[in-house]
Amino acid sequence: MSAPVLSIIVLAAMFLIATVLPINMGALAFVGAFLLGAVFLGMDTDTILANFPGGLFLTLVGVTYLFAIAQNNGTIDLLISRAVKLVDNRIALIPWVMFIITAAITAVGALGPAAVAIMAPIALGFAAKYKINPLMMGMLVVHGAQAGGFSPIAVYGVIVNGLITDAGFAFSPTALFLTSFAFNLVIALVLFLVLGGRSLSMTRVGQFVEQVAEARMSVSVGSRASDVTFKGAGSGTYGPRDPAGDGSSKPSGERLPQLLTIAGLIVLAVVALGFKVDVGFVSITIAVVLALVSPKAQKGAVNKISWSTVLLICGMLTFVGVLQEAGTIDYVSDGVANLGVPLLAALLICYIGAVVSAFASSTAILAALIPLAIPFLDSGEISAVGVVCALAVASTIVDVSPFSTNGALVLANAPEGTDKDRFYKQILGYGGIVVVAGPVLAWLTLVLPGWL
Repeated sequence: MSAPVLSIIVLAAMFLIATVLPINMGALAFVGAFLLGAVFLGMDTDTILANFPGGLFLTLVGVTYLFAIAQNNGTIDLLISRAVKLVDNRIALIPWVMFIITAAITAVGALGPAAVAIMAPIALGFAAKYKINPLMMGMLVVHGAQAGGFSPIAVYGVIVNGLITDAGFAFSPTALFLTSFAFNLVIALVLFLVLGGRSLSMTRVGQFVEQVAEARMSVSVGSRASDVTFKGAGSGTYGPRDPAGDGSSKPSGERLPQLLTIAGLIVLAVVALGFKVDVGFVSITIAVVLALVSPKAQKGAVNKISWSTVLLICGMLTFVGVLQEAGTIDYVSDGVANLGVPLLAALLICYIGAVVSAFASSTAILAALIPLAIPFLDSGEISAVGVVCALAVASTIVDVSPFSTNGALVLANAPEGTDKDRFYKQILGYGGIVVVAGPVLAWLTLVLPGWL
């Protein structure tokens, strides 16, 4: 059996095992890299480990550590309350607030499941209280997470842009971000219109800001550490707890961690994007500064780093490096190219990404499929940018599936009194529609016209 065929069998076995059993595929990938490289290809371990993505490891740790601190010190709660207040408590705009905030959270570096885990309970809680369709609200949160997921400093964006840059392609990170954002925004708009959004347009809810803020801040590590809450019924004023009601507390010191965190996120965007400084070093530097400013509020933040995702990505990319040594990438690319119809091959790649990602990790799929597609794209017969953008969209919009982490989080946070079996079937049905229609729509809009 040839090395490429064997490596494909190992890759398929990894996906199957990780789907059926609760085993991190990154751990399987490290084992696969070792067995395939050392046992079958005769590679020494130093050569195998040379494929370990040290820069990406630092980026993943840095941005998730920074986001964990922002969540702990109450900054995320503060931003949510202020954003909701801007829409003047109009119920019809609340789903869009959830979409935009979730997109912003992932765009600045948080992982999609982390953003959905924060926003889904809030969104679905209000959906129950104010008679908003829970499927619409939950799916807008998920699509919001995907809309921001390919910003140049987001985890998905860093992975895809890094792979394309290493391959030597002229590629636009901005195009990747904007196409994903626009695609998810259009889907969210359709969902909003189809699932009853227009009927909410004339409805308002009083004291909405205070209710969401108090609910979130009451469980925030940062708020407990700095003794911060919202004072005054219906006032919408952010400040310290003031049991005596005499206004003796001083809000400035207690708000300092939140203000510094917001400033830090702005610095991250400016320095990393404007001056092209490594995202990992910048984000972890800002996180350490915030930890020094407010040691209590950052307690436990290191434990909130998504170590399972770090293991997944680093393991998969190490395995992909061994695949390159085995000649698997050239083997698969030649097979796809031999179909003789590059457009059809691109559509096939998009469907492979979508179907597998609906049951497995989108991040792992991107890490595996983009390197496999790169030599095929090098032919120049179709737009490399278009195919990469389409593959990125097709592999992530299916995270609405109840078998994916994001879809499962929405299902788990179904409002009290909801028929969970019916809600599950609704999410499953919508997920099936996205799996079938998503890849072809991405292909029709991003690949077929050839405009990217």
